[in-house]
Formats: sequence, C-alpha cells, structure tokens
Amino acid sequence: MIVPPPIKSGSKIRIVSPAGKLKTEHVMPAVNCLLGKGYRVVLGAHVFAQYYQFAGTDKQRWEDLQIALDDPECDVIMCSRGGYGTVRFLYKLDFSEFKKHPKWLVGYSDITMLHLQINKLGIASIHGTMPPFFLDENGVENNNLESLLKVLSGNDVFQSFESSYKNKVGEAKSEIVGGNLSIICSLLGTKYEIESKGKILFLEEVDEYLYHIDRMMHQLKFAGKLELLAGLVLGDFTEMKDNESPFGKTVHEIILDSVSEYNYPVCFGFPAGHDKKNLALPFGKSVEMSVSKEKATLKI
Repeated sequence: MIVPPPIKSGSKIRIVSPAGKLKTEHVMPAVNCLLGKGYRVVLGAHVFAQYYQFAGTDKQRWEDLQIALDDPECDVIMCSRGGYGTVRFLYKLDFSEFKKHPKWLVGYSDITMLHLQINKLGIASIHGTMPPFFLDENGVENNNLESLLKVLSGNDVFQSFESSYKNKVGEAKSEIVGGNLSIICSLLGTKYEIESKGKILFLEEVDEYLYHIDRMMHQLKFAGKLELLAGLVLGDFTEMKDNESPFGKTVHEIILDSVSEYNYPVCFGFPAGHDKKNLALPFGKSVEMSVSKEKATLKI
C-alpha cells in the first residue's frame, strides 16, 4: 500500500464537496484554522453550490473532485461533508494522475465510496472528520482535528478506549479498511466492492433501523466479506431505531450474531463515525489491534 507523504507547513489542501450541500459558515472557520497553521487552502469552484440536496450538479461536483485528483501540487483532498451524491459520478472519475502523485483523501460517511476506490488502487486514505466538525461550539479546536492532523503529519497513533463486555478477545495486525456500512453494502457486486480478505474491517452507521443492520450484516456475510477477516472494529452506531414491534436484539448483538462462527477479535466502541468524537483512521495502513473484554487498543 502506498502511503501519501506527510503534510507540513506550506502543504496544499483542496476542499471539495462531492455530495451534500452546505453553507459558507460551515466551512470557513475550518479554512481559517488551517490557514493559521501554515497550510495553503484552495476551495473547489463549487464547494458552496446548491442543486436541490446536492452541492451543485453532478458535473460541478465531479469537476471539482477531478481537478483535485489531477493536481500534482495538492497534498490533501478534504471533503467538506457527506450526505449523498458521490455515487452519481463515481464511474467518471479518472485516477491516472492521482496514481502518479498520490495524496491523502479525507472524509467519512458518503465518502466511503472514494475510500473503497482509492484503497483498491493500493493507496491509503483517511476516514476522519470534515471541516464543519473541526471546532466545538465555542470555536475551539477539538480532538477530531487534532487526531486528523496527527495522522496527516505521519505520526504514529496509539488509541486505547473503553469498549464492551461483548468484545471477542484477541489480537491482530493487518491493514484496516471499511467505512459506512450502508455504503459498503450498496457497492457489493460492483467493481467498487470492498476487498476485506485478511484485513481488519471497520464499520459505522447512523440513523438506521435495527432490522436494516441485521440485513446488511447478513449481506456482507453472504458476499464472503466477513469470513476471512483479521479482525473487526465497530465504531459509532448512532441513532439506531426500532420498529413498534421490537427486533429483540441490540445492534451489538446483531453484529456478533453475524460473526459468531469466526475466531478473529471483535471490538465495539471505537470513537469514529457520526458522533461528536470522530478520530482518524488511516485506511490501508497497518494496524495492531488488541482486544480484551473491557477495552481495546489500536496502534497505527
């Protein structure tokens, strides 16, 4: 796996909006923060465009992202937000120049579409926070930004976190891949589907019914994506919903059921996804995973 070069003062960051629309005030405080740290920041021409729920038309969003992919001086492509829309032009993206000049891509949620494609090219990327979530409500830099910049700068990362008694104890060392569960499942059976064999899989989700989680985990299982993992890391499963007639299991129980016959370690509660704390994970880089019943550690 090719790991893009670490960033430093003067590195060029391009911000693009490949999916949902957003307002200027959601991004500009983050831009000023990055400029204050000595980075060069360039906004895509259509970052604040609006076309129904999207940040501009498919053509506008594709053009901004393609320019960023092609730019040999760009060090980081930072997606402004998730939402929905990247899939509408995924097939049009040309990665030929990107492969000549690999750079970090940062984002989560809908941006999982791009992580899967870039990791298939043998290039690492970062599942991490995006500009609207760099600062807290008082305008102070938060742990999310600190974590992201640490990974972008090439520093080793050691995360130890309280986990769940439902963990499956064990250790693993492999590349980590994954992202949003719904997005991963939506690409199964296509040329963009996830390659998980022998790897540590990370999953997160937001605003889904429990029975949808159950169905998607079975879909991954039937597609052969769970059987040969090195390990499984679960991030935030935020705002899960149940029907009037209860499903009868928690989200943790649903996930454990789907991997019950496998022997690799499983840990819950890594602080990444659609909650307030969203720490950076460099997809494609090697991770050492150690899981006990009450806590887990990831060394990157």
